Amino acid sequence: MFQEESELRTDDDRGSREEWTLLLWTSVAVIVPVLITLWCSSQRSKRKTHIKGFFRKSKHCWQYTDLFNKPTYCCVCSQHILNGAFCDCCGVCADEECLPRADRYLPCKEIMAPWRPDGAVEHRWVRGNVPLASYCTVCKQQCGTQPKLCDFRCVWCQTTVHDDCMDSLTDEDLCDLGEFRSLIIPPQYLYRVNKLRRRNPEEFIKLASSCSRSWTPVLVLANTRSGNNMGEALLGEFRTLLNPVQVFDLSELTPAKALQLCTLLPPGSVRVLVCGGDGTVGWVLDAIDTMKLKDQDQFVPWVTILPLGTGNDLSNTLGWGAGYAGEIPVEQVLRNILDAEVVKMDRWKVQVASKGALFRKPKVLSMNNYFSVGPDALMALNFHAHREKTPSFFSSRIINKVVYFLYGTKDCLVQECKDLDKRIELELDGERVELPSLEGIIVCNIGYWGGGCRLWEGVGDEPCPPTRLDDGLLEVVGVYGSFHCAQIQVKLANPVRLGQAHTVRLLLKSSKMPMQVDGEPWAQGPCTITITHKTQVLMLYHSAEQTDDEDSSASETESATPHDSPRPPGASSARA
Repeated sequence: MFQEESELRTDDDRGSREEWTLLLWTSVAVIVPVLITLWCSSQRSKRKTHIKGFFRKSKHCWQYTDLFNKPTYCCVCSQHILNGAFCDCCGVCADEECLPRADRYLPCKEIMAPWRPDGAVEHRWVRGNVPLASYCTVCKQQCGTQPKLCDFRCVWCQTTVHDDCMDSLTDEDLCDLGEFRSLIIPPQYLYRVNKLRRRNPEEFIKLASSCSRSWTPVLVLANTRSGNNMGEALLGEFRTLLNPVQVFDLSELTPAKALQLCTLLPPGSVRVLVCGGDGTVGWVLDAIDTMKLKDQDQFVPWVTILPLGTGNDLSNTLGWGAGYAGEIPVEQVLRNILDAEVVKMDRWKVQVASKGALFRKPKVLSMNNYFSVGPDALMALNFHAHREKTPSFFSSRIINKVVYFLYGTKDCLVQECKDLDKRIELELDGERVELPSLEGIIVCNIGYWGGGCRLWEGVGDEPCPPTRLDDGLLEVVGVYGSFHCAQIQVKLANPVRLGQAHTVRLLLKSSKMPMQVDGEPWAQGPCTITITHKTQVLMLYHSAEQTDDEDSSASETESATPHDSPRPPGASSARA
């Protein structure tokens, strides 16, 4: 009996030890991977911090990538690499171990360089990783076909040449800055400007005569936070094709500071490409107005748009499309700028004087596109508040439009802006307008509204007065609600045309109402709103094709009525 009890006790001890052993190994299996993951995460964080610090001090404009999108070879060790860094100015590529040597021994694109006595510009060659489908300037055969670091590319004119053909190049084969020479600021020009004792427009014109004929340099101002977050990639592509000093990131530098480069270039020759939404364009145009206040009118540039925002109505009106998603290469964007025409566009001043604030200055805003009060402003206000809380969620143009749709659907049920006609008075050029039962009023300066809808022209054969960008007139329309706005956007209804005027005045008598100017919304209490003409700006118009989200065929553009085009009679070509 004692033997049986000892055997049972032994079995219990053995079972207990096995349970503890199982528990131990289970704990190890769970804890060890967690510790390894935490260690790897900390090492990755330290590595990223080290790389960012290295990039900050480097002369190159390095961009790190975990996977190159084409076969890539290190410019230092010549080995094939899957991840590493590349300079988006000169195109040098290197793996992480070779980065210090690449930074030390491989020079980047120079933004300033001494001028040769004969005025010639030498090629600046970088070996390997030439663009796909590029051809040798000597033998006319394709470059970059061998699976190794081979062939050369000039960082200025983008000319490519085989390793074996380099010896065939003569001293007469100099760099002409390539296809976009009329848009590039040559490094020699900036060097000579830096040496000038007296910096005045006449001196700049003399220096410009040594550049290419019809030289009209372009400045690129990109908002990396706009719409679908393509701004950062576009900055790199433009730095590759142009002088890096011409390309500005608006998250690091304000438009007012970036546009000071215009004062170092020949007067009336500069174009500015704004990569962003309508809000970014308005930001740049405000900076141009500041230049005028500083008596720098002669240096004011022409403005063109690469639409990266959500609505992009101004871009659509000027023929640059409803949104850019990389469907055409950056080279074609620059060619379109070369072919664009100059038009004038009205800008307007919106004064908001709150009721009872006698000793407070009225709120003053600038308007390029439209002012509205009612359901579309309410959607913009709700969208703006949501985006401020979770900005990372709104990184796609499609997501942004879906959120707008959801807020519009909600307002169809709630109708927060009903009885607008009882709460507001409208005057056009001093004459009061009797309002029907509306929920919203929209005051337009341009042809498009709501992300690609022709608001004033509407649908059908109903005649309406023509509109122009430079006629000093505003078009005023009304809407019955969010559902009516949706019907207008899908071309099932027309807005209520209230009239055209040089001056628009609205009196909000009671309660708060949502309002917006060019997509910037706010909630406003009782006030008086006065919209008057402010100034005109020079914009570039792309006449080849004018599209919206639903209609982008060239045939419809050709069949449009004459007043559909914003070009004033006698609009001059930008190339002239």
